[in-house]
Amino acid sequence: MKTLTVKAKVHNLSRVLAFINKELDSAGCSKKSTFQIDVAVEELFVNIASYAYAPGSGDVTISISISEDPAVAEITFLDAGVPYDPVSKSDPDVTLDAEKRTIGGLGIFMVKQSMDELLYDRRDDLNITTIRKKI
Repeated sequence: MKTLTVKAKVHNLSRVLAFINKELDSAGCSKKSTFQIDVAVEELFVNIASYAYAPGSGDVTISISISEDPAVAEITFLDAGVPYDPVSKSDPDVTLDAEKRTIGGLGIFMVKQSMDELLYDRRDDLNITTIRKKI
C-alpha cells in the first residue's frame, strides 16, 4: 500500500492524480479504467477539499493498493473533516431535464456508477471513503 498526505486544497489535485496514476501505470491499468478512476478520485478529493474543513483547512491521506488475480485498485481517502457519507446520498433523477434537477449529487452518482464499490465509514472522528475498481 502506498500513501500520500496533502493539505485538502483543490490545488493539490494534480499531485494526488500523479500519485494515483503512477501506481496504476505500474500495475498495467487500462486507459479506460485509469480515466474512470481519475474522475472518481477528482470528485472525492475536490469534495473533501471544498467541504470537509470549510472554512478552515486540514489534511487528507490517500492510500492505494492494487491486488492481483483479480487485479483490483483500492483507493482510500482519510480526512478528519465534518462527517460526510457519500454512499447514503440519494442519486439524482437523471431522467429529468437538467433545468428541473436539483443541484448537487451528480458527481457522487458518477463515482457510484463507474466504480465497482464505494464504501464509507466514520471511525475515530475520521471519514474513511474507499473506492474499488477492477483494472
